[in-house]
Amino acid sequence: MNDQSAVLLPYYQPQGNECELFEHAWKNQMPLLLKGPTGSGKTRFVQHMAARLQLPLTTVACHDDLSAADLVGRHLIVDGNTVWQDGPLTRAVRQGGMCYLDEVVEARKDTTVVLHPLTDDRRILPIDRTGEILQAKERFMLVVSYNPGYQNLLKSLKPSTRQRFIAITLGFPSAALEAKILETETGIDAPRAMQLAQLGQALRRLAAHDLEEAASTRLLVYAARLWLTGCPVSTVVEAALIEPLTDDPTTMNALREVARAHLGH
Repeated sequence: MNDQSAVLLPYYQPQGNECELFEHAWKNQMPLLLKGPTGSGKTRFVQHMAARLQLPLTTVACHDDLSAADLVGRHLIVDGNTVWQDGPLTRAVRQGGMCYLDEVVEARKDTTVVLHPLTDDRRILPIDRTGEILQAKERFMLVVSYNPGYQNLLKSLKPSTRQRFIAITLGFPSAALEAKILETETGIDAPRAMQLAQLGQALRRLAAHDLEEAASTRLLVYAARLWLTGCPVSTVVEAALIEPLTDDPTTMNALREVARAHLGH
């Protein structure tokens, strides 16, 4: 890959050896499971690696109503005729490329059954409604992700499914790495980037006790962009780092105290 193509890669700041491990999974035709909290960079990581490996990327945002048919395909009536329409997973299997199922545990349980024959040495996708058995292209790769913080008995991957993947955990970066991300993503100066990164670390410590979710890197990027364009820092904190995290007045006041200690507003 030449220097020009490297510049065009979606920006991603590695925390460890995750890029190299991803490449090894690709070379060995292994499916990959990404674990990490919301806003920790899972989707950006996949975008970066798809571009780095020069693979077309199909992303499916999983939700409660997503069924196996939504992934595989269904028959439709077109001009009075019944025609088959491939779903996003089937298109990726036929054509090759990376298929990324974001927050896969949010989808209906029948979706994981569809994935099983794709995640072992067969690498096939049976389509019951058409009678086809598709062999995945050599350049096909399946990547799924979920947030362990939301995992419960109703929304989790069965051990038999988890063991079909190799797995990478992506946590929130250190303050130094996160400051670098903020500088690169937004153009904000280093001192303010570090202030926001350190604030993010402090808010996450509070999240362990009072918040359902921690302050994401995504929210810190939003905050940096607002601050960079002249938005008052008190407004930045409210709009990007307090209101999105909680509706509880007591918790909001606690977040304000933490922000005041780090940003002095």
